[in-house]
Amino acid sequence: MNTSTRYQVHISRDGQLYLDNEPQVVPDGVDPSQVVVQVLHIEAAGSGQPVLVHVQDERTTSRFDVQVMPDGTTQAPGTPPAAPQLASTATGQAPSIFGRLAAAQAAGRAHDFDTAIVAADDILRQLTAEQGETASATLETAQFRADLAYLSGEFAFAAASWTWLALAWFDRLGPGKRRTQIAAQNAVQAWMHLSPSEAGLLASDLVNMLMEVTAPERTATVRAQIAERLGQHIN
Repeated sequence: MNTSTRYQVHISRDGQLYLDNEPQVVPDGVDPSQVVVQVLHIEAAGSGQPVLVHVQDERTTSRFDVQVMPDGTTQAPGTPPAAPQLASTATGQAPSIFGRLAAAQAAGRAHDFDTAIVAADDILRQLTAEQGETASATLETAQFRADLAYLSGEFAFAAASWTWLALAWFDRLGPGKRRTQIAAQNAVQAWMHLSPSEAGLLASDLVNMLMEVTAPERTATVRAQIAERLGQHIN
């Protein structure tokens, strides 16, 4: 099975965790490998494909590859079963988040958006309280929630969510990152579905976000389309 993304994980001798050179928060009493699984499981569940991870763990002087699967389990890539595995998430709060997220994903695929939205909102509240609103796991879940809003026709919520997500990813990752650009594109797409009154209310935030996260010349066409649509609404 092909993997959608490859990540580099570095765990220092004192337990500091870096994901693609970005420091991650490791709660007290939690092994860094559990945080890796929690963050990347959300991405794997959203894409339906395993995420390939290369781990360098200075605590054990080991290097190995592992796949985080959409169901939250881990396994060695390919057929050899003997490669080291990341620590199990069978204890603590992570499994309950995984189970609830998997159920929300299944409900979304079945177009049971009411169930999926309630579950996603509950997971978001927990992750925000435990890790902060701009932690990777929180942002990954917020993306899933924004997708649900778009699919269920809540275009104003989707546009506002993706606008915020683009800025959050920009602040976290810096300019030119794929996550930021996708969030910005999704915000524009959701905004285009809005009624005239809703579009006018969210236009300023949308344009300001585009100007901040992307070079102005790259969004000139989109901003012209936004201005044209607003002009049509006014006329």
